[in-house]
Amino acid sequence: MRSVAHKHSEREEVMFDKPFLPSRGLRVVSAAAVGIALAVLVGRAFSAQDKYTVSVPNGLAFSDFRGYENWQVVAVSQTEDLLKVEVANPTMIEAYQSGVPGNGKPFPDGSKIAKIEWKPKKSTESPFAVRIPDVLQDVFFIEKNSKKFPDTKGWAYAAFDYVPASDTFKPDKTGVVTCGFACHTRVAAKDYIFTAYNKR
Repeated sequence: MRSVAHKHSEREEVMFDKPFLPSRGLRVVSAAAVGIALAVLVGRAFSAQDKYTVSVPNGLAFSDFRGYENWQVVAVSQTEDLLKVEVANPTMIEAYQSGVPGNGKPFPDGSKIAKIEWKPKKSTESPFAVRIPDVLQDVFFIEKNSKKFPDTKGWAYAAFDYVPASDTFKPDKTGVVTCGFACHTRVAAKDYIFTAYNKR
C-alpha cells in the first residue's frame, strides 16, 4: 500500500516539475501576431521619408540646409494666411550682426536662410486673442553661391511643400533656382534680402 502511494506521489512530482507548454495552435497564433507586428514596424520605417533626400531639379537640395531647425531666428512675420519665422545659418547671422546689408556690403557666399511657414489657428488657452502655428505649410530656402548661381546675383531659391497626410515634403512647382529672384529684385540695394535683423 505504501509502495502504491509512493509511486502516485512520484507521478505527481513529475507532473508538477514539467514546464507548462502552450498548445501548438496557440504557439502558431502568437508567432503570427509577432510577425505581423514586426512587418508593420518595418514597413513604417521604410515608408518614412528622409526629407534630406528631396531636392529641386538643377537647384537647391534639402540636404544643403541640414540642421536648419536649430538655426538662429532672424525675424517673424505674418500674412492673412500664414505665420512665418525666418532663420539663418551662422555665416549669415554673423554678416547681419556686422551690419550687412545696411553698411552697404553684400552677404558672403555660404549665407543661407530658411523660412518656415505655418497655417495659423486661434489659441484656445490664451486669455487674449492670439494666433499660433497650426499645420506646417512649407519650408522656403535661400542660398548665396555666386559661382553656382551667377545669373541671379548669386542667390538661389527653393520651396518645399509639406504634405500632412503622408508626413512628407515635395518640391513646390515654383521651387526652381529663379523662383524668388524676380520678387527680390525690388530690394537689390539690400543685396536682394527683404528681412532685416532687428534689435533684440
